[in-house]
Amino acid sequence: MDAKYLIELSKEFFEKAYRLQMDGKYENAIELYKKSLEYYPTAEGYTFMGWALSALGNYEGAIEECKNAIEIDADYGNPYNDIGAYLISLGRYEEALAWLELALKAPKYANREFAHYNLGVVYEKLGLWFEALAEYKKAFKVSPRYGNARKNYFRLQSQLN
Repeated sequence: MDAKYLIELSKEFFEKAYRLQMDGKYENAIELYKKSLEYYPTAEGYTFMGWALSALGNYEGAIEECKNAIEIDADYGNPYNDIGAYLISLGRYEEALAWLELALKAPKYANREFAHYNLGVVYEKLGLWFEALAEYKKAFKVSPRYGNARKNYFRLQSQLN
């Protein structure tokens, strides 16, 4: 099979998987992400499969898929942030810090507000209140409509007053 055909098949499976994932059909989505990756592995495919695994509570599997994504494209920021988020879910806050910092340094990362927000969560869990406030503020400055960051910022600020 020629490369263009394989890439197109991969995209078709990825798009179907994404739709299933958005409908909450995670197991089906994972199967289609696997097919997509068989035809043409992409950082996005591995990252989104990780996201689907995390929705099922399989954070360790999700982390492994994100590491696969990084092997393909180390400049893609999403898997770094996602690893950080999964580590937060596992209560491994200090470990999450390094991954979130890498997300912020990644050249190809359009949603830096998520890494700032997640850093805020980690700092808050570690009792570093002012660092948490700074990260929440950065998150909603990057994306003014990011309500969770704004909410956490004002909640934490009111607790410190």
